[in-house]
Amino acid sequence: MSKETTDTLGNQKKTNYALRADMTLEEFKAELLEGLLPPPAYFPQNVMMNIQGYESLDSVKEKANKPLHPKEFEAIANQTEAVILDVRNEYDFIKEHIPNSIFIGLHGQFAPWVGALIRDIKQPILLITPEGKEEETVTRLSRVGFDNTLGYLEGGIETWKNAGYETDNINSITPEELNNEYKKTTIIDARKPGEFSAEHVENAINIPLDYINEHLAEIPKEEPFYVHCAGGYRSVIWASIMKSRGYHNMINVEKGMAGIRNTSIPLTNFVCATSLKQ
Repeated sequence: MSKETTDTLGNQKKTNYALRADMTLEEFKAELLEGLLPPPAYFPQNVMMNIQGYESLDSVKEKANKPLHPKEFEAIANQTEAVILDVRNEYDFIKEHIPNSIFIGLHGQFAPWVGALIRDIKQPILLITPEGKEEETVTRLSRVGFDNTLGYLEGGIETWKNAGYETDNINSITPEELNNEYKKTTIIDARKPGEFSAEHVENAINIPLDYINEHLAEIPKEEPFYVHCAGGYRSVIWASIMKSRGYHNMINVEKGMAGIRNTSIPLTNFVCATSLKQ
């Protein structure tokens, strides 16, 4: 992919790796597959569902459309080891959320990230949603095979707090604030390897959200560090997963690279994705 919308065949023959006249079949396959991410874990599970059959959407909705009071919500979470999935906006989640809940915002690439990060489609799920978005959330989960939603927190975070339960938050700073601090500690870039290769903060470490489980040993356990993505959505997912595992030393960078580019933080020279293949 490149920013150009038109080109000549002659120039493509000069610059496009796939059009090299001397390329062997094996070289073509290697180039084509380089950097290709593995399919999400739910893909093969969905294949089996398509073969064996699956529960009707009406049945899934009937089971999941259960408003739960905080005490009942907490009891079910403890009894079933359900994932508490918060689908609100990332800024709302940063401000306050139920401890150990996972953020995957409904407004972003919701279903793909649920499928990539919650690997078992039978995993029990409890929801925290914006008001009026309960049915939409259940439907979108079901479309990718996640049919084991057990209900949602009635009244959301306000009801939770009013019942006397604690909330947590994520430390978060603006790109401008990072501009004064970035030399003092580690910066982790949660974007995909291709995005990182094209441009990143100098000396940053790439730990993609997709591969967070494979890189736990590289994540600082004690000293503070910063985490960012492209625009601020993935880094909050990343931070929520790490907080649920006992890491409380990360600081989220709002707006991600989109905001960092407007500061004086040094970046590597931008490399077009097309050039990376040449």
